[in-house]
Amino acid sequence: MNRQWLAAISLAPVLGATQTLLQASTMALLSLLAVGLHRLCMTPLRKQLDADARLFASVLLAALLVTCLELGLRAWALPLALELGRYPALIAIQCLLFELALGDNARWRTAATTLAAFAALCMAVGFTRQLLSEFAHLRLAGMLPGALILLGLILALYNRVCQRRALSRRQGTL
Repeated sequence: MNRQWLAAISLAPVLGATQTLLQASTMALLSLLAVGLHRLCMTPLRKQLDADARLFASVLLAALLVTCLELGLRAWALPLALELGRYPALIAIQCLLFELALGDNARWRTAATTLAAFAALCMAVGFTRQLLSEFAHLRLAGMLPGALILLGLILALYNRVCQRRALSRRQGTL
């Protein structure tokens, strides 16, 4: 499993729970906390458990962490928790995917880079959706199809800016 799988699975919370910048920043913060704590707690367990027990412990730990974060969100910010709906529960899948993708190796830099990119994407989508829906009065931007369109535009912009030239050996000979 690689970063592309992590990005694909992480799209549901990004698209569904980023109608405003506040929702986006909350989802980013919850993701950073849950995945970071999950990696930290799983580090000593990886050496002591076999593969099946490690997977079971990872699932239980992810469910525990996300449930605690969700209950904390409901206790201190109930209106925000109700706006986010069930999307914070999907963070448990991200924890499991990070565990499976990064595995036994303690690649903290890779995990931190991927989490930072996810948080930046959440914030960018949330900010842009709120800006378009409130100031430009584009109601579609606040809905899920608008998020898909916006994400496609962000991806196209990224591909345009970070466009790499093909290697000369791939271009063929004349």
